[in-house]
Amino acid sequence: MIDIVGLGGSLAPQSASLAALNVALTGAREFGARVQLFDLRELNLPLYVPGAPVPDAARRLCDATYAAHGMLWSSPLYHGTISGAFKNALDWLQLLGDRTPPYLTDKVVGLISTAGGTHGLQAVNTMEFVVRALRGWAVPLVLPIPQALRVFQEGRVLDARIEQQLRALGHELARAAQLFGAQAVTTPEASDVEAQTEPLT
Repeated sequence: MIDIVGLGGSLAPQSASLAALNVALTGAREFGARVQLFDLRELNLPLYVPGAPVPDAARRLCDATYAAHGMLWSSPLYHGTISGAFKNALDWLQLLGDRTPPYLTDKVVGLISTAGGTHGLQAVNTMEFVVRALRGWAVPLVLPIPQALRVFQEGRVLDARIEQQLRALGHELARAAQLFGAQAVTTPEASDVEAQTEPLT
């Protein structure tokens, strides 16, 4: 059984990025994956402070992430990048640094962004940088969704084409996670080099 963790949404009462994430998770479930959603609004994480007490919500997120084969990330585009709340949730994944293997090693991540305007790729690009820094693998199929307020309403997707694309991303993520789960992809040599060139303090 492939386990997929969805992380995203926003602090807004009606979140287009959360609606998009739910559709993509449905696609992963249709492929046969077991899915778990972490809604940023419900997580209500405090700002990440190194060495500070770890809240239960952050521990649950990190435990589920470590056990998962893949993740789906979905963030709104705020001022040309991901939202502060979403970045803060990613910062809490620092707790996975002392696991074996650390961070998101050999996990695949699907990326979604929703934008009020006509551009959404900047948030996807930012998320891809984070995936790489955490030693994960981004699925090549990404979905930056422009003019999201026209696409989503009260948690429902109004555009059949985008709904199909989101489901396809869920399918592709689950398929890739299944392939990655068959064997370790990152070699010990690569892990050693990463540890030397990207120290996290």
